[in-house]
Amino acid sequence: MRALVTGGAGFIGTNLIKRLLKGKNKVFSIDNYSTGLEENHQDKCQYINFDIRQNTENWFLEDIDVIFHLAALPRIGPSFNNPTETLEVNVNGTLNVLEFARKNKVPVVYAGSSSFWGGTHKNPYTFTKWQGEELCKLYEKIYGLNVTVCRFYNVYGSHMPTEGEYRTVLPIFLEQYRKDEPLTVTGDGEQRRDFTHVDDIVDAMMKVVQLNKWGSFYELGKGQNYSINEVVDMFGSEKVYIDSIPGEARDTLCKSELARKKLKWNPKINLEDWIKEQL
Repeated sequence: MRALVTGGAGFIGTNLIKRLLKGKNKVFSIDNYSTGLEENHQDKCQYINFDIRQNTENWFLEDIDVIFHLAALPRIGPSFNNPTETLEVNVNGTLNVLEFARKNKVPVVYAGSSSFWGGTHKNPYTFTKWQGEELCKLYEKIYGLNVTVCRFYNVYGSHMPTEGEYRTVLPIFLEQYRKDEPLTVTGDGEQRRDFTHVDDIVDAMMKVVQLNKWGSFYELGKGQNYSINEVVDMFGSEKVYIDSIPGEARDTLCKSELARKKLKWNPKINLEDWIKEQL
């Protein structure tokens, strides 16, 4: 199989490429390295430094069997300060990827976001990821393109960003723990999140392709959520409270019955066990 991964130098993309290469697939990555890192490069993957906002006719890629579209400007907080760029990348970039897929008759796995359930009009990031989903539905309905949307729930694991504004709560907590600092909790800490390990996320995306399960929306989460205060307790650390982040959902909890039924997917990795391994 010849697979194209957009955002292949990023967190989830790197883990996906590792899995694809284990299966002896030919893998191409497109990334503009705005958040991706060259240190994530994997041997035998061909990396192309390119921005998905640009004309996809310049990709010079032929005979691609599947596209995993992961490239995006992530995170709710930064999107408030960069709404234009967030829209250009997450919406216009997705449109370009779908156009490439349509012209070349290539199925697409699109990375959606569980932030959808907190409301699509509460922040630029969630709005743009929802618009990407709508484009996927449009191309499926009008052009008959095989597209599957996978909504990710609070993904964690190897190759997570460890610095910069795109870090998520777990790498922030790990850094603070290792420096023997109190863990910073936004708001009252009672907001609940469904944390899902990247290996389980990759399993599901691979199953979509292997089982040829196109045209569905799959919610990909562990199906168990924790308050941020409970996560702090797993570290056994002191905590300090800071201002909440506007636009975030109060709670996320995945109902993944469709993925479990159609993909035979069963997420295996437990958050508390993973944290213990890091400490």
